[in-house]
Formats: sequence, structure tokens, C-alpha cells
Amino acid sequence: MSETEAHDEVTAGFLVIGDEILSGRTKDKNIGFLADYLTAIGIDLREVRIVPDITEHIVEAVNELRARYTYVFTSGGIGPTHDDITADSIAAAFGVSIDVDPRAEAILEAHYPPGELTPARLRMARIPAGADLIDNPVSKAPGFRIGNVHVMAGVPSIMQAMMDAIAPTLKTGRKMLSNYVDADIPESRLAERIGQIQKDFPQTLIGSYPRTNDGRFTTQIVVRSRIEEELKKATAAVEEAVAEALA
Repeated sequence: MSETEAHDEVTAGFLVIGDEILSGRTKDKNIGFLADYLTAIGIDLREVRIVPDITEHIVEAVNELRARYTYVFTSGGIGPTHDDITADSIAAAFGVSIDVDPRAEAILEAHYPPGELTPARLRMARIPAGADLIDNPVSKAPGFRIGNVHVMAGVPSIMQAMMDAIAPTLKTGRKMLSNYVDADIPESRLAERIGQIQKDFPQTLIGSYPRTNDGRFTTQIVVRSRIEEELKKATAAVEEAVAEALA
């Protein structure tokens, strides 16, 4: 990858699939993980959607996201049960067929004892035509990649292992750098200055986060940028604003 390519903006959308997430039966743990993971390798997670186990909803979301972002990641719905319809829905979104993939079947056959690769488990070997497999070192049933869409399991430990398998194949941009400044004063006393600093340094992202400490209101200001010099200047301006507010 050239230096120019490395500095290009790389974006992503994340599609979380499953009725259990929307009903509250399962608490999602993948969104925060993926946001941190992608930020660390220089990919901007721009959008997250949660959709039910309904083919039309999955197809619509996948097609919108894959047209909008460099990459799309999905989690959920690739297990052995009747309501695991993600693989079929992705095939429909790309307009390709889907069937048991010999590569995936071989992985499952090697994993399960003889006679235990049931028809239900074999469903996990159904892969859209033309897709590449994503390694699953945890439970072996693979995910898959087709076009710019990466389809992964919903179980956090498996999804995280799949991301480790995917990461070396991804184009990444300039990594986001960050600094933080703690201020022993309420957010309201800094809001106007912080807003002006953000305007002065448009190539930074500045967040202000109120906290309480033994009943006292304090603030943490986080400054983020992909340009180290801009990060340093903006951080210095924030530190100056805090010092003046405390004076």
C-alpha cells in the first residue's frame, strides 16, 4: 500500500442482525468492540444499524451500507437454526446463489465427531457463491466475505476472533490519535471556549465529558486528530482554556 493510499479515508458501516437484540433478550457487546477496533487500525465507523431477522430488512440495509462505505461488517444470524437467515439474505442482496460450500463443509466435518455433522449444523456451511471464507478459530463454523461485506457471528468471542482474521486484509487509513485533559470544573464553564477551539482546529474532534468526583462536577476533554501537529496545538489550547477557567 502506498503512503497516499494509507492516508485515504477508509469508512465502515456495521449491521447488527437479530430479533434478540431488538427485544432486549441479548445485550449487544459487539458495537463498542468494533468501534474501538476499527479506530485503532485507522477505519472510521460511520454508521451502525440494528435490524430484525427479516430478509427484506437485511437486504435493504446491506445494499445501502455497501454502496456508502468502504467496508460493511455484519454480526449475527449465521448459526444452525431456522431463523439464522443472514447468509441467504446476503446472497439475495448480491443476487447470487447459495449452497453448501465444500470448503466450509470440510471444516465442519473435521471439527465434529463422525455422525455429528447434523443437517442443522450443515446449514452453517451454506455460503453465497463467490464468497471467501473468514476463519473461525473458536467454534470453526466460518464467516464469509463477499464484495466489501464481511459476515460474522453474533457471539462476541467468535466475532472478535473473526475480526482478528479479517484485519490483515483491510485497507486502513491514517490512525486516529488522541489526548485528554482533565479539568476540575463543571463542563458549563468551558463550553464556549471548547466550542471556539473546535472551530479553530477543524481537523480535530473535541469531546467534552462531564463527570462527578465525590459530589463535585468535573470534566474530561478528549482531543482527537489524525494529524499529530494539529493534535498538539489543539490540546495546548484546551489546557490553556482550563488554566484560565481555574484562575
